[in-house]
Amino acid sequence: MSQMQPTPTPEEPKDGGRPEPEQPRRDEETTSPAPGKKRHTLRNILVLLFLVVLCAGLYVWNDARTFLSTAPETPGRSLIVDIEPGMNLTQVADMLKKEGVITDSLRFQLLTRYKEKSRSLQAGRFLVHTGWLPEKVLDMLVSGKAMLYRLTIREGLPWWDVATLVEKEGFCKAADFTSVIHDPDFLRHWGIPFDSAEGFLFPETYLLPRPREMNKDAARAVANRLVEMFWQRADKLWPDEKRPSSAELRRIVILASIVEKETSVPAERARVAGVYTNRLERGMLLQADPTVIYGLGRSFDGPLLRRHLENEHNRYNTYQNPGLPPGPICSFGTSALKAAIHPEKHDYLYFVATGRDKGHTFSRTLAEHNRAVREYRAAIRQK
Repeated sequence: MSQMQPTPTPEEPKDGGRPEPEQPRRDEETTSPAPGKKRHTLRNILVLLFLVVLCAGLYVWNDARTFLSTAPETPGRSLIVDIEPGMNLTQVADMLKKEGVITDSLRFQLLTRYKEKSRSLQAGRFLVHTGWLPEKVLDMLVSGKAMLYRLTIREGLPWWDVATLVEKEGFCKAADFTSVIHDPDFLRHWGIPFDSAEGFLFPETYLLPRPREMNKDAARAVANRLVEMFWQRADKLWPDEKRPSSAELRRIVILASIVEKETSVPAERARVAGVYTNRLERGMLLQADPTVIYGLGRSFDGPLLRRHLENEHNRYNTYQNPGLPPGPICSFGTSALKAAIHPEKHDYLYFVATGRDKGHTFSRTLAEHNRAVREYRAAIRQK
């Protein structure tokens, strides 16, 4: 018998018996982008972003350049703007845009913040020009150079004349000023030991901003400035640079106001102060005409008559009432204040005008004084 041949079996794989996976057909193969193509797409995106940023930057730069180099009007005009205390940057910029001082509110705010000047804007009244560039407008508003107006208070004015003057010059209403300088809180704040600020409204030429509204705040601002100036000047004159007691302050201020009204010759003021000091020490009546006139009030327009000197109801009548009057009678300068602080030491008890110039003749006795009075009357008749 012939032997049967065994049936051939598939050859076993060499890797441990696992059949090799079937190779996918070409049409089923998965595809992925080539690395070069990925880089090309990313580069395009970056270029596009760069162009967008560049265009945006160029737009912003050109917009800023245009804003900074363009005045609202050419040639422009001058105008006054008011920045009220408490106004923020947005309110200021909107106001400037409305008035035609700048071309754009938002851009002006950005400029102000970029220059870190938001907190430097000053309140006040400013003279600006519509032909200015934005940076010049900003510099003006942060420089503090607000419009200032001259207020000149001359020596010898009583408070009611000062009140009339400040209203005439456009700083506040006379009625509001009067109310402020008689306000007990105001007087207490400034250490004024009288029922008004008479004598403390220092005569000087001031440069002050005019208020947008004539109200009591405006009056208080002016009064504060005048009294502040008094203390600035007086504090340099006190002996040992120490402020006097309330009683001594009263004496000095009243005496200084009388000296101011009695003579306009600076060289005589300490001598006049010495005369009144001597009369007070001897218990004599001061007999000062200016105090009588002050007590007659703002309606008095002269001349001073005997019946005025005999009026016992006038509290400021130093012909009838002993000692100093109840308060000062005018605003006085540093010369009169210095004389009241340091009165000249002498024996004079009287003085009268010479009638020939602004000076006075000083006498130690009543007989000398009566002779000087006759000479004065003769000089007046001669004129």
